[in-house]
Amino acid sequence: MSDVRYGDNAANNAKTDPIKHVVLLLMENHSFDQMLGSLDAVHKGLDGIKNGQGKINDDGHGKSYRLKETQERQMKLDPQHDHRDVLKQLEGDNGGFVRNFVYHYPRSTQAQRQDIMGYYPLDFLPALHTLGRQFTICDQWFSSLPGPTWPNRFFALSGTSMGEVDMPDGINALEPKWYTEQKQETIFDRLNEKQKSWKVYFYDFPASLLLVNQRKPENLKNYCLFKQFFEDTAGDASAFPEFVLIEPKYFGQAQNDDHPPHNIMKAEKLIADTYNAIRSNPKLWETTLLVVLYDEHGGFFDHVVPPADATPPDEHPSAFPFRQLGVRVPAILVSPWCEPHPCHERFDHCSLLKYLQDKWELGPLGARTANAASIGVAIQSGAMARSGTPPFIRVSNQSLIPKFPELERRTSNPHEQGLHWFADYLFAELDKAGANAMDTVTKLARRNTAWVRMTGALGYALVIVGHWVSKGFFAAKSAREIHTEKAFDRLRESRGLNGLPRD
Repeated sequence: MSDVRYGDNAANNAKTDPIKHVVLLLMENHSFDQMLGSLDAVHKGLDGIKNGQGKINDDGHGKSYRLKETQERQMKLDPQHDHRDVLKQLEGDNGGFVRNFVYHYPRSTQAQRQDIMGYYPLDFLPALHTLGRQFTICDQWFSSLPGPTWPNRFFALSGTSMGEVDMPDGINALEPKWYTEQKQETIFDRLNEKQKSWKVYFYDFPASLLLVNQRKPENLKNYCLFKQFFEDTAGDASAFPEFVLIEPKYFGQAQNDDHPPHNIMKAEKLIADTYNAIRSNPKLWETTLLVVLYDEHGGFFDHVVPPADATPPDEHPSAFPFRQLGVRVPAILVSPWCEPHPCHERFDHCSLLKYLQDKWELGPLGARTANAASIGVAIQSGAMARSGTPPFIRVSNQSLIPKFPELERRTSNPHEQGLHWFADYLFAELDKAGANAMDTVTKLARRNTAWVRMTGALGYALVIVGHWVSKGFFAAKSAREIHTEKAFDRLRESRGLNGLPRD
């Protein structure tokens, strides 16, 4: 399918539809088949598990794998999803997912390899499957490029990644471009220009600060801890921000961004809590669109081959031409103005930006966004909001208990590590280290990288060898997370703003 260009009708529809508030809950690292594919048993025509049953992945050692139900809540081994890995996974008509997993985890079991091809049975996920039954599932929403978290999140908030396709990687991560050159204008800048209100709600450290403009005082003042979200949704609907970004908790045992190996039910609770808060205020509910979206697939299988005819976002130099979209991801549009059926329009993360541009006549955000299909095609207009939507979604406390709590305590993924390095850079910058800021961070990263590699090699031995070893490791990890959280508070204070009151 070629790029879809929408004319005045789509833009006019966005301007006149009933939506006054848009909430983006941006989660981490799961594929469409895995999380929502089983809903093809509910929605006729949904491109789900039934359509993917003919796809096979082999492990390179004589064993083949197909899509199969799983109830695994914790993936012990985090599938790789860097740019080069995703390109390998897409080889042979999406036939390289298991082989790529085995390449990185040669000692993995057949059960672990099967989980790469696993999908959750219908109604196993209390929040996603309830919303998927009751609202609009976008079954052709692809990540913006075949790659990991950061560049896909940049696309979701700005329409470009400035030519970047990867995550920070050890000492190479400390090249200034990752920390000082994501200077593109963002959706928040465009909202400011039109005097549209917005907020970012977060738990520990907001990854959106990687975008340089977000570190300006006028933008920093719009960051709030997630607990404030409940107060704001319970208040006057007209005072609620017109655009909201919710960033999950990225660190610690309570991590709820859905990144393996943390218990997926913690992410389900975040999704449920967000929905419940909006749904409980009738006036807010009737004027709000909640977009539940995953930034990328996390290395898990999806059967749909991503299109390779996307519009490049800009002319930033890159070895990657940005014509190839990434793997299909879970995406649900939640509103009383969204019908309970699948939307088959081809979207990527820029499709939300396109809708916001049309709705509020915002300025441009690159060529990809300009040529994107707007999600507005899935929003209905009518005399009355749809009734009968679920008043509350419950996630049981029992389901939140992880089977392997030590995994949640000890693991650290590249996204977390990158945010820690970024926090080091902020501290160095705020300490007026100037040109020596990168030298300071490099020294810290060398030390921390060596520690991560050593503890990673020890693995479960940290727990088995003795309590004193694991106690020291967990204390150091917790201190590191607290240090990173303080970087945000220090940044606000440096801009003349008060720190946020944390629990």
